[in-house]
Amino acid sequence: MSMIAAFYSGKSILITGATGFMGKVLMEKLFRTSPDLKVIYILVRPKAGQTTQQRVFQILNSKLFEKVKEICPNVHEKIRAIYADLNQNDFAISKEDMQELLSCTNIVFHCAATVRFDDHLRHAVQLNVTATQQLLLMASQMPKLEAFIHISTAFSNCNLTHIDEVIYPCSVEPKKIIDSMEWLDDAIIDEITPKLIGDRPNIYTYTKALGEMVVQQESENLNIAIIRPSIVGATWQEPFPGWVDNLNGPSGLIIAAGKGFLRSIRATPMAVADLIPVDTVVNLTLAVGWYTAVHRPKSTLIYHCTSGNLNPCNWREMGFQVLATFEKVPFERAFRRPNADFTTNTITSQYWNAVSHRAPAIIYDFYLRLTGRKPRMTKVMNRLLKTVSMLEYFVNRSWEWSTYNTEMLMSELSPEDQRVFNFDVRQLNWLEYIENYVLGVKKYLLKEDMAGIPEAKQHLKRLRNIHYLFNTALLLIAWRLLIARSQMARNVWFFIVSFCYKFLSYFRASSTLKV
Repeated sequence: MSMIAAFYSGKSILITGATGFMGKVLMEKLFRTSPDLKVIYILVRPKAGQTTQQRVFQILNSKLFEKVKEICPNVHEKIRAIYADLNQNDFAISKEDMQELLSCTNIVFHCAATVRFDDHLRHAVQLNVTATQQLLLMASQMPKLEAFIHISTAFSNCNLTHIDEVIYPCSVEPKKIIDSMEWLDDAIIDEITPKLIGDRPNIYTYTKALGEMVVQQESENLNIAIIRPSIVGATWQEPFPGWVDNLNGPSGLIIAAGKGFLRSIRATPMAVADLIPVDTVVNLTLAVGWYTAVHRPKSTLIYHCTSGNLNPCNWREMGFQVLATFEKVPFERAFRRPNADFTTNTITSQYWNAVSHRAPAIIYDFYLRLTGRKPRMTKVMNRLLKTVSMLEYFVNRSWEWSTYNTEMLMSELSPEDQRVFNFDVRQLNWLEYIENYVLGVKKYLLKEDMAGIPEAKQHLKRLRNIHYLFNTALLLIAWRLLIARSQMARNVWFFIVSFCYKFLSYFRASSTLKV
């Protein structure tokens, strides 16, 4: 019998960010392993004309929850969707709902965050810092609370090379940042943002570091733990391999690679691609929730959920594995979502010229105009290049994360819990995982029919040939302009032509003599 699964039976659990990628997998695992849990509260706001209950039904009707509905047929009765808006004070939760949350909650999993790298500082502070502070205030009023688990990121301190399982201070106190966001106008915030971020690459990593400081300062007598996952990817094993439903992490790159829109990105081939499967993160999260509640550590423990130290895979290997899968299963149709027609085809260390990507897009849009269709490729390519540029910081560096607390927790688990809640990334086979990841993107994210693979191969081959032809034409034009302007270039060109002519003449004369 799993001690962790038994622990969550009968519990009332609050999950923020439950409609996000990790939140869904967390709910699925809880229901599948602890079907006798009492209730899961999820904070939801209406979106795209859907009510909170409609959003819950949409989640439950996805393939992710197929196994859960077999094990726990009344799963919809155990999800209590509460209207909430993390952008507002007290999350705009009604008094009745707030009273229920405060009086009943046993475990809090705080997964909600904005993960946009280029988000405005005011909005990122509200979601990643202020909301964490408000949730901790709520937690301090929960008499039945046993554990509060905060999901951060392994890159919250990515300005360092070696990162320990400790909270590193930021240059400005979080409370001062929160207060200043209330009265500073956007122009001033934009001006001070680079100074506040310092040597971090973006607003996301900075505000997640502030969020950790808030957890440390506002914890009081709460049992709190912090989990820092690295780049969260598709499922490894549970509930089935390769499930993914968003463009974050490598998913967008995989789509673009399969579509053939972008041939290369600037990356350091031997830099470690610290990818971690989402089900591995969820298993660690549930194990940490159990350990924090049962063993009540004297201080806030931080757990790194990373792969680079224990089972490294560099970007070069990952790129080859992605390409190997494409040879078997390419993508057949353009991505249907409005901002996701993009991604990459290969990962290299060479610096590419954005012109070689934008120019074909401009030509293709010109063709669309001639045929009476709406041009879209230039917009898509510009968005793609912006996305890739924001990822360059992470694909050109490697980090070392200490994992003492994570390994300690693993040793505390029974053999059964190590099996049911497996977060030992050393068992991960990267070749198999990446293949399942690519297939998962195709099946679950793009919802493409696997029967169209032959047609997809031809489509990918055509895109590849267009790319090669354009680059060849670009090279010839550049060389022609260089010859016209440089005497040295002309001399080199005439030497090459003369050498080739003499070689061919010698080869022809030799063949004649042999005959």
